[in-house]
Amino acid sequence: MAAPAGWLLRRVLAPCRRWASPGLQQCLAAVPLSAGPPARLYAAVANTWRSVVDGDRFVYVGFVCVCVRNAARGSQKDKQEGTQKKKGRGRRPLLSTPVDDVYLTWYYERPSYNVEEAVGMLKKFQELDFTYPKQFVYINVTLDMELPKKKKVEQFGSTVLLPYRFTDETNKVLVFTENEQEAEIARENGAAVVGGVELVKWILEDEIQVDFYVAVPAIMPKLIPLRSKLKRKYPSTKRNSLGHDIPKMLQFFREGLEYMVQDERLIKTRIARLDMPTEQIVANLKTVIEDICKFKPSSSGPFVKKLVIRSSTSEGLLLNLDGLLPEAEKVEEKVEEKEEETTEDDEEKPVQETVST
Repeated sequence: MAAPAGWLLRRVLAPCRRWASPGLQQCLAAVPLSAGPPARLYAAVANTWRSVVDGDRFVYVGFVCVCVRNAARGSQKDKQEGTQKKKGRGRRPLLSTPVDDVYLTWYYERPSYNVEEAVGMLKKFQELDFTYPKQFVYINVTLDMELPKKKKVEQFGSTVLLPYRFTDETNKVLVFTENEQEAEIARENGAAVVGGVELVKWILEDEIQVDFYVAVPAIMPKLIPLRSKLKRKYPSTKRNSLGHDIPKMLQFFREGLEYMVQDERLIKTRIARLDMPTEQIVANLKTVIEDICKFKPSSSGPFVKKLVIRSSTSEGLLLNLDGLLPEAEKVEEKVEEKEEETTEDDEEKPVQETVST
């Protein structure tokens, strides 16, 4: 009569239970003893018994004891070791500037150039690459939008009149006025569309689309339905699009350069043409930077964090910000002058009121 499978397994594994595994005795004790003999002895021996000792899993397949580590613990340890290795892999310090033109960029800091030097390099790139000489020059401005007390500068857009024009293209400007003389002046100075209240319906239905909107103060109460439609382009004195000097406003918006903040802190715009003299390109660049810095008070720190210049076919060159940003002292002096003017006006007002009484 064949012996039970559990009894047979104990007899075979009993001599080696001490060196095979410390938990083997427990596993053998847990093996069920069948009442009757199995039909096939090898089939019973082939069954597997598992036990867990100190977080490790022991699997018994036949007469072989296999220890399988906890996969969860192993994966966590691997992750911790990987993070420690990544933290230890810091960028090597820059010991010297690269000698050759070909080098591994991640071993060195990105070089920065003065404006004149960078513009000269862009012109050399164009000559060496045989590209179009009248291509545009672009700048990418990275801004620091943070303010004190966990506040941020709102995304903005503006228009600036550059000292040197670089394109013959002009913007389309619409003028709101009901005065016939003002309408004739607007047409003579290049207005694309001139009209009164009748234009409101066409603008709401998207039948008229222009780049900028200019208005006279007398017609503003009738343009209130366009406030939600035009949004930032709604005529206002802050944007210099509301006033009586129609020729000046038309020149500003027809020839002005428009830029906007993208991706919460980035401004991309073109400023010149590559075939222009270096002095003119630098003057246009400084004009744009000065206009950008007006949207954040100088007391909150520098507004421009990084400035890159490039052409249509060249790589971007990092610019040195020394000498490009407006000086904080001059800005503070202007603010003080404005405060003194306001105090003087406030002192003059009560005097005028007493005289009138």
